[in-house]
Amino acid sequence: MTYIAGFLTPVPNGNKQAYIESARKAWPLFKEYGALETVEAWGDQIPEGKHTDFKRAVALEEGETVCFSWIIWPDKESHDRCGASMQTDPRWQEMDMPFDGKRMMWGSFTPIFEEKA
Repeated sequence: MTYIAGFLTPVPNGNKQAYIESARKAWPLFKEYGALETVEAWGDQIPEGKHTDFKRAVALEEGETVCFSWIIWPDKESHDRCGASMQTDPRWQEMDMPFDGKRMMWGSFTPIFEEKA
């Protein structure tokens, strides 16, 4: 079964194109390290919750949008190998971060159910 890395990121609206370009630049590296698929999604309908929500999760500020992203890996080992490379492969340091990385949330997940149409 696959392994999933997920992200929530607050991105300034004026940096939308830079964010897309950053994702395009990063994808070949993720793919080289074994990633099968990546999705970067720009927030469209982000309702406010009573107890928590996507906006509060990233301390969203005026003029920003929440981006929801994920990378599908063939296995945990590939994911971990890529994560370790971020400290040793200088190409990662060449990436632009058109957002406040301190408010980015991420986690890795083991699927417990998968189905495709």
